[in-house]
Amino acid sequence: MELPFSESYKIKMVEPIRKSSKEERQRWIKEAGYNLFNLKSEQVFIDLLTDSGTGAMSDRQWASMMMGDESYAGATSYYNLKHAVKNILGFEYMLPTHQGRAAENVLFSALISEGDVIPGNTHFDTTKGHIEFRKATAIDCTINEAFDTTAQHPFKGNVDLNKLESVYLKYPKERIPATIVTVTCNSAGGQPVSMENLREVYELSKKYGIRVIFDSARFAENAYFIKTREPGYASKTIKQIVAEMFTHADGMTMSSKKDGIVNMGGFIALKEEALFKKAAQFNIIYEGYITYGGMSGRDMNALAQGLDEGTEFDYLETRIKQVAYLGQKLKGFGVPVQEPFGGHAIFVDAKRFLPHLPKEQFVAQTLAVELYKEAGARAVEIGALLADRDPITRKNRYPKLELLRLAIPRRVYTNNHMDVIAAALKNVYHRRSEIKTGYKIIDEAPILRHFTVQLTPYQQNVVRSTDR
Repeated sequence: MELPFSESYKIKMVEPIRKSSKEERQRWIKEAGYNLFNLKSEQVFIDLLTDSGTGAMSDRQWASMMMGDESYAGATSYYNLKHAVKNILGFEYMLPTHQGRAAENVLFSALISEGDVIPGNTHFDTTKGHIEFRKATAIDCTINEAFDTTAQHPFKGNVDLNKLESVYLKYPKERIPATIVTVTCNSAGGQPVSMENLREVYELSKKYGIRVIFDSARFAENAYFIKTREPGYASKTIKQIVAEMFTHADGMTMSSKKDGIVNMGGFIALKEEALFKKAAQFNIIYEGYITYGGMSGRDMNALAQGLDEGTEFDYLETRIKQVAYLGQKLKGFGVPVQEPFGGHAIFVDAKRFLPHLPKEQFVAQTLAVELYKEAGARAVEIGALLADRDPITRKNRYPKLELLRLAIPRRVYTNNHMDVIAAALKNVYHRRSEIKTGYKIIDEAPILRHFTVQLTPYQQNVVRSTDR
């Protein structure tokens, strides 16, 4: 018989996690203002809030940390990371930062001005937040198939070239400092971008004199999907595919807490020396000197090793097959999810799960709260809460997709944990008609509100307040 699939690692250390009672969870989530970010980690049994910085590092990464050079300037750890970025990704210039949103802050400070427009596939929350904070506008040019969770398109993260060119034709190039392509596209359900599309976006952008920047947090997972789904790449290694991907970019930002498999870190990588020098000044202001930029030497060493490990097929196959395992379980139970399954998470279609709830009651957040009450599992809403308010009208924005993201940390949980998540969502799905109302906001920040928002159950007998 054919041998079954197994993980490409063995477990060397474990951390105990505590199960809680439903009564405890109901009290805790109420005290947290029905915001799962406000829960203490010990109140969570299975934590799928994010795959960012929550993975398990390898023995070689831990060993490399012991060799960290903590010199303020010119540390050997910096040069180890610089070499890894050059060797694997192909960029000559690199600035370390403490995480991905810091990389966005530094680069966008050098790149974006008030009134600019930045097209791309669906921008994630911090990316859009940094753009709008600078009084610029993010324009979504994702293909339409991305917004149909039942459509079987292999590369739902693709940029619609007609939408992109319409932006290039509408605005002068001086107002378009860059197009940002997110690989994989998180807000669309962890969906990959094809090599063909990356190439076409780059060629179109060069025609109009626009630079292309990759939001590269999950670039290795994107390469895996190119290898397994795109004709002509099956025989290529992940590192070969990655190298080709980045020939179609002028620069990148990186949250290394994802495909770098580290707990903290990020960087900017660029081909343009002039832009690097400009960004370096902001890096010194916001992060630290250009050879550490908010990272310790030991963390840079761990990241250099992680970039190497994270671009190996066996590791990626294990990681992405666990995501697919959860997806298949949920699909078998009739739970509506974004298909095909993405690379880092399963995204539950909350609109199809709870179709009777109005959008004003934050449908995906309601589902997230119900999952926590059911099993002590923490997930995150990718919907109206995350979409924030329109910066001009201050009215709530309601995106085409209202998703519950089940983000799976790397090398942390077993498939038994995935079985628990699937069973819990099955139970919630079976009692979905009993979920009569959602939630309303009682306190929110003016930007990136979903991290700190306070909610309360929506009361049917209360007149719905209008958007502020």
